[in-house]
Amino acid sequence: MFKRINKEKKVKKENLQTVQELLKLTQIVFNKWIRNRDKNTPCISCSNPVPKKINAGHYIASGKSKYLTFNEDNVHLQCEYCNTHLHGNLVDYRINLITRIGIKRVEYLEDNRHNTIKYTREDLKEIIKKYKKDI
Repeated sequence: MFKRINKEKKVKKENLQTVQELLKLTQIVFNKWIRNRDKNTPCISCSNPVPKKINAGHYIASGKSKYLTFNEDNVHLQCEYCNTHLHGNLVDYRINLITRIGIKRVEYLEDNRHNTIKYTREDLKEIIKKYKKDI
């Protein structure tokens, strides 16, 4: 009976999360998935093979394009220095991104940077579920 009560509390808590709270959780899960996916690759911008501190760096910043925030082509392992101190080091990011995914996929990102999306709670839960299972 105790387990049942805890399970019910968990379900209720998930239903109480706001879209904003779910968005933050989704970003955490997705970024962890990116860092795991790219763990054996160098920094997308400076090609440092063994960065001390790694980030999931967005080519098109998530603050500028929510539409591309969870697009796997738009996010790659990046060293803390390039991501934070060089504001993404975008010139080198783009050069290496073309090598990694091809010009057509890079142009898709650039062409769709102004698209908008409004995530629902269900959308975010699905994204979390998708990436959490592979972490």
